[in-house]
Amino acid sequence: MATETEGPTLTVDELAARAGVTVRTIRFYGTRGLLPPPRIGPRRVGHYGAEHLSRLALIEELQHQGMTLAAIERYLEQLPPGLSAQDLAIHRALVASWAPESSEETCLRELERRAGRPLSEQDIDRLAAMGVLERTAAPDVFRLDGGLLRLGVELLDVPIAHETILASRTVLLEHARSAAQQLTRLFRDEVWGPYRERESDPDHVAAMKSLSAHMQPMVVQALVTAFQRSLREELRAAFGSGGGMPGSRPG
Repeated sequence: MATETEGPTLTVDELAARAGVTVRTIRFYGTRGLLPPPRIGPRRVGHYGAEHLSRLALIEELQHQGMTLAAIERYLEQLPPGLSAQDLAIHRALVASWAPESSEETCLRELERRAGRPLSEQDIDRLAAMGVLERTAAPDVFRLDGGLLRLGVELLDVPIAHETILASRTVLLEHARSAAQQLTRLFRDEVWGPYRERESDPDHVAAMKSLSAHMQPMVVQALVTAFQRSLREELRAAFGSGGGMPGSRPG
């Protein structure tokens, strides 16, 4: 199985620049166990990989959702061990999907800086198909969903046709919307209804406030885990015991 260290590595300064944080923040997260230690190379220089970048993005999104550092530590501790950068990016994208929709305008130069690579017209088209960005009237200005950028950039090198990306996005959105509707209905009927009947109970009110504050991250984590397990089983059934796509390396 390929490891994160087999890909391009970053120094702590490069990681900080790509993630939009300070070196001090990275070292602080390391001491708290939020980031795994770097690989130590020649001259005792630490090297970071894609997993560190994806984990920083996930931490940033959890903070954006209002979680405290202690709550983020508990959230990360509950993640399955050995998650790849792609797995972490999926977690981050799903957590971001609970936040109010927001977008920002950015120029091509800034977009490429944040992507960490040059972007061709085909790359822009693929990112647009994935819902990462939208073109504007100005040729080099885009409306960007920053929460999806890192995942979208990682998918650029996956050999999937433009049409397949559009079809996959439609499938995912339809099923995600259906799951959200059913979970909302369940919460309303089984939790919110009884609460309304007993809202004068101070202990129950406090429990409801606590549940509301933590419901979204818990549900997202449950959905990601269930989806990963189901996808692994479907791939194994479709392509053999290895569970991988034809021509891919075993994971």
